[in-house]
Amino acid sequence: MSVVKINALTVPVEMRETLEQRFASRAGMVDSQDGFEWFELLRPVEGTDKYLVYTRWRSEEDFQAWMAGTMRAAHGGGDGAERPKPASTDSALWSFEVIQSTGPKA
Repeated sequence: MSVVKINALTVPVEMRETLEQRFASRAGMVDSQDGFEWFELLRPVEGTDKYLVYTRWRSEEDFQAWMAGTMRAAHGGGDGAERPKPASTDSALWSFEVIQSTGPKA
């Protein structure tokens, strides 16, 4: 059963372009990770300042392996390099199990 992880990022208006550019510069980094199924970056349209980072994984273990490896490296975890100021002011990670799914009929 797949799992979905949604990172809800609070992003001030003046940092939106920065956030989107940072994600664009890392596009494709997660695609070859074992167990990765889907990614979407959702921009708020109205009524909120939260971007949603949606990822879908084959299992919780696959997500945790990505967190411990590739994701940590992509976000400057422990390599000694100076990290840029975060574009978000707050974040919350939401976790879900996929219990029903559908798509367009071919």
